[in-house]
Amino acid sequence: MASPEFKPFRSIHEFLTAVHIYAGEAEEGKTRYVEALHYCAHVRKDLRQCLIYDSHDENARLIGVEYMVPKHVYDSFPPEEQKLWHSHDFEVKSGMLILPKPSGYSEEEWEVAELEAMKEIIHLYGKTWHFWQIDAGHEYPLGHPMLMGSATRAEQIDLDTALAKRNKIFGVDHRKKAEAREPLEPHEIHPNANMWWKTSNF
Repeated sequence: MASPEFKPFRSIHEFLTAVHIYAGEAEEGKTRYVEALHYCAHVRKDLRQCLIYDSHDENARLIGVEYMVPKHVYDSFPPEEQKLWHSHDFEVKSGMLILPKPSGYSEEEWEVAELEAMKEIIHLYGKTWHFWQIDAGHEYPLGHPMLMGSATRAEQIDLDTALAKRNKIFGVDHRKKAEAREPLEPHEIHPNANMWWKTSNF
């Protein structure tokens, strides 16, 4: 029997980890978060799509998807659509978002490569849906998809706690990442992005 070709998976060539927050609870001034490991394909210059898993193990659970677009595409969306998307500025600048180092690279080489990737990602907007609330102990993907977002300020999330496990697994320190990314070009975030935080004023 011939093996399937799995063509869509061949374009996956970027591995990211970050923390996603539940947008609905952010609207109520609460921060509920879950670790999100992204396996991303650059489908076009103006579109990335990521499969989101709960770990990088062989039996990892698929918990969601994220689409990423550059600013000019986001700006073309209707206002109500824009409110479903989040910025990546804080994810990048805080060191929350990383590209785990693959084998075959030195720490210095990968830091340079990761920083180059962050120069692009910081200007992207993401739309994320999670289907499986593993942090609630669900054994299966129950209920409706949940709109997810990201923290936008340090006051919204304790990064030391949220990233402790991730940092240990991949041997990184988000605080050092943040220091290295301080020179990155500031990003003017569209007022309709991250709308859940503006609703709650948190």
